[in-house]
Amino acid sequence: MINQEIIKRKNIVLLTDSDWHLRIIQFIVGILMLALYLWIGVGILNLMSNLPHIFKNGWANVVEHIIIDVVLVLAVLELIRILQSYLAVGRVKVTFILDVALVVLIGELIGLWYKAYTLIEVGLHIAVIAVLTLLRIVSIRFSPDAID
Repeated sequence: MINQEIIKRKNIVLLTDSDWHLRIIQFIVGILMLALYLWIGVGILNLMSNLPHIFKNGWANVVEHIIIDVVLVLAVLELIRILQSYLAVGRVKVTFILDVALVVLIGELIGLWYKAYTLIEVGLHIAVIAVLTLLRIVSIRFSPDAID
């Protein structure tokens, strides 16, 4: 009787089965990575298509958009790095999330240079970037992976 119960249990796929769960997560993360790669490709094509407009609209106007687009592409590359670490390690490292947030906020700060901004907006951006930088330092210093 016990052997028959064991045979019956082997044929059942449970929602908590780690192999099934792992395969679904890998599939979803793979789709997300493909979407991000396509987004990067479109972003690079957009950057290249803006280059001829330098002669028409003036160099400074187009460079503003190019700089912001490059920073966004870097943020997407950081997102891919997060997904790759999740697949390799099985968890997301806080430092990678902080890296993405820092890249995006620095891009926003660069974007403020080309817009009308107040001192409070710039100060707020710099304060948040400073706090995130400190959090990144602390997360590296007290990481469970840190070797003393």
